[in-house]
Amino acid sequence: MRAAIFIERDGILNFEQVVRNQPVAPMRLEQLEHNPAAVEPLRQLKAMGYLLIATTNQPAVSQGLLPRNELDRMHAVLRRVFDLDDILVCPHESSDHCPCRKPRPGLFTEAAFSWHLNLQQSFVISNKWQDAEAAMNVGCTSLLISSPWMGKGHHDMVLPTIEAAVKKIAQLQPANQVMVA
Repeated sequence: MRAAIFIERDGILNFEQVVRNQPVAPMRLEQLEHNPAAVEPLRQLKAMGYLLIATTNQPAVSQGLLPRNELDRMHAVLRRVFDLDDILVCPHESSDHCPCRKPRPGLFTEAAFSWHLNLQQSFVISNKWQDAEAAMNVGCTSLLISSPWMGKGHHDMVLPTIEAAVKKIAQLQPANQVMVA
């Protein structure tokens, strides 16, 4: 079985706008601005043998505000820039109570099935409490990058930068211990 790094899309891979003290995801390719500070750290994780899987809640898809083809165009850019192995999307609103909307663990269990992952050896990097809770629910270790959206719930670790998160992962799981199938 393999290990993966699950990465929250908005706020880690790309910058979010803040509107009325709330993070807002880009709605068009022209609004997508990837985070250059994440490129090298994620490259290091890939070199350590981890799969890189982005996860994201995108309710604007089901609300009809974000066409799926526009989302796919944004994801093509992120796949190329960050050499991602996969991007998993929950297009539902929280009122839909779907099992894939974070903080529920559906995206993580879907990835575990599809990629034959050992979730206990996998990590979640995010800046939002929803990802930390989903990580806890499936046995992943969560590394939250300090932000106003961390919440007060479960946090395995809070770190100042993605670079610090990668250093912590290297300390916790040396490269020669990452399982590869």
